[in-house]
Amino acid sequence: MSADDVRLVKRCQRDDPEAIRELVERYQGEVLGLCVRLLGDRHEAEDVAQEVFVRVFRSLHRWDSTRPLRPWIMTIAVNRCRTFLARRRKRPEVREDLGNVPARSGGDGDGELLREIRQALEEVRPEYRIAFVLFHEQGRPYEFIAQALSRPVGTIKTWMHRCRQAVLERLKRRGMISEVGHELP
Repeated sequence: MSADDVRLVKRCQRDDPEAIRELVERYQGEVLGLCVRLLGDRHEAEDVAQEVFVRVFRSLHRWDSTRPLRPWIMTIAVNRCRTFLARRRKRPEVREDLGNVPARSGGDGDGELLREIRQALEEVRPEYRIAFVLFHEQGRPYEFIAQALSRPVGTIKTWMHRCRQAVLERLKRRGMISEVGHELP
C-alpha cells in the first residue's frame, strides 16, 4: 500500500477528473497487455480493458487501503477476462479463411515455436491459460495468481503443471520437440 495510491483513490472518489485520468494512465498499459494476452484479440481486449476501469471506478469504495492498488486492479482485469472467455465459449465461433492470411515469420524457427505455444495455450482450459500468462509473461508470483483467481497456491501450481504438460504434448505431436527439453535438429 502506498500513500500515493490512497490519495489518488480518494481524489477519484471525489470525481476529480485529473485523478481519474492519472489512475487510468498509470495502469492502462498493464491492464490492456494482460487482456490482450489472455483473450488473444486486441479489439476484444480493448473492450474488456474499458470494462475493467468501469468496474474499478464503481468499486473503489471497496478497495482495502491497507493493500496495494495494482494487484487489486489486476485481479479485476483477470476476472473480467475470465467472464469474457466463459461467454465466448458459449457463442458460436466465426473463423476467417486462414489460407488467405500471410505467414508472419517467413520460416523463422523461433517464430514457429512461439506460434505453436500460443496455439497450445488457446486449447487449454481458460484458467490454466490465465495462470500461465500471469506467471510466464507477466512475471507474477504464485501468491499473486492465487489471490487473483481466488484459489489456493497449490491449485495454481497444479494448473501450471497441467498447462505446461499440454503445451509440451502439442509440441511433441507437431514435431517441434522430441523429448521434454530437447528440440529437434
